[in-house]
Amino acid sequence: MSKNKTVFFCTDCGNEFPKWSGQCAACSAWNTIAEQPAVSKSKAKTSGKSGRSGSSLLGNAGLKRTPQKLKSLETSGELRFSTGLSEFDRVLGGGAVIGSLVLVGGSPGIGKSTLLLQICGLLRESSKVLYVSGEESERQIKMRAERLGVKSDNVFVYSETELTEIVSAADELSPDIIIIDSIQTLYNPELTASPGSVGQVKDCTMALLRLAKDTAVTVFLVGHVTKDGAIAGPKVLEHMVDCVLYFEGERSMNYRILRAAKNRFGSTNEIGVFEMMDKGLVEVLSPSELLLSGRPQSTPGTCVTAIIEGTRPILAEIQALVSPSSANMPRRNSNGIEYNRAMMLLAVLQQRGGLRIGGCDAYINVIGGLSIDDPGADLATVLSLASAYRDKPLRSDIAVFGEVGLSGEIRQVSQISPRLSEISRMGFNACILPNSAKYTNDSANNLEIIRVKNISEAIRVAIVE
Repeated sequence: MSKNKTVFFCTDCGNEFPKWSGQCAACSAWNTIAEQPAVSKSKAKTSGKSGRSGSSLLGNAGLKRTPQKLKSLETSGELRFSTGLSEFDRVLGGGAVIGSLVLVGGSPGIGKSTLLLQICGLLRESSKVLYVSGEESERQIKMRAERLGVKSDNVFVYSETELTEIVSAADELSPDIIIIDSIQTLYNPELTASPGSVGQVKDCTMALLRLAKDTAVTVFLVGHVTKDGAIAGPKVLEHMVDCVLYFEGERSMNYRILRAAKNRFGSTNEIGVFEMMDKGLVEVLSPSELLLSGRPQSTPGTCVTAIIEGTRPILAEIQALVSPSSANMPRRNSNGIEYNRAMMLLAVLQQRGGLRIGGCDAYINVIGGLSIDDPGADLATVLSLASAYRDKPLRSDIAVFGEVGLSGEIRQVSQISPRLSEISRMGFNACILPNSAKYTNDSANNLEIIRVKNISEAIRVAIVE
């Protein structure tokens, strides 16, 4: 009896190795080598009408491509189309691009399938959609579609996991959009590896990539995630697709955030905000109102800041809790602010702000599950910590923004005018900003502007004595 051959793959870069090792020799990542059955080709199987085998169904088999002059290529046609959800279009960079391959990842039950099925309903008049599910039957999809109010003659559902059958159905139907739910359930019968393995995921994704590029059909892939939050499968999967979107949020909460981790056709800084309701996802057009709802008044340890996500200004609430610690190593925790940056701000607050916070437990949290990368939130983090340490509230009608340097200075940030306009729109009366900030007078709109040079000045003017 012959022994089954196995190959070792790096789940980050996809390189293959004959034996296991602790570190990948290609990308230097640790503990990423996984064992999978060796991918071997079985005897060619033909598929009905085309008479072609396996992956040769995908793309223009037998057609020779030739290099084209860049100047001679036409781009005058409509390259983008609206999905019907403005928040989804915003994250994609203004709409979905024809012939693109988009990967949507997220935790189980977060709403990935719901989001894409809603898009099917919104595109019913302009596009023909093929919804392929490897996890649900056609009847289950129909039940969910009725709950979401999706009714269309241009939406076709197909419960199938075999790649060649899916491509044959796409050849016959000629859809404008294909949705695959999910990529980890597909398999190519020409490969001996099991569905969801590294080899199957790579091969099926490459086949769908060629299908998208050769036939100008837009393909959306649903991807599972690991317990660490990364998309399951080889990291090369994210390199192959055009866009990688993450659907984030706590299942116990109604709000969801769609974020782009990669986008070849637009910015990766945009976010889309949705609320999960009984009849599906509803767009939240004003995230600032959502994130500030229920904000406590005259409570120590809370501060509002204006951040920029792509082109959109958003007001976010940062809360802090500081309490004396009897342990040799005080506990520190940060949610929504990168941990190392939060620890740096704690050190600056002690050394430059004169607050002996080193012997205290410190907890930082961004309300609403938002993750902030904007350095303009530094000042709000420092002020919330100072307010919690002194147990005195900040002015309730004030918002702040500014980057904090290691010497305690408040530095310039980008897009000041949009931040001020959003602060004024949300009803705040004053704003603390860097002394060197430049903005248009119209954006201030009767706001009291308080300029500060360092964190000591900011603490003095913001905290109510």
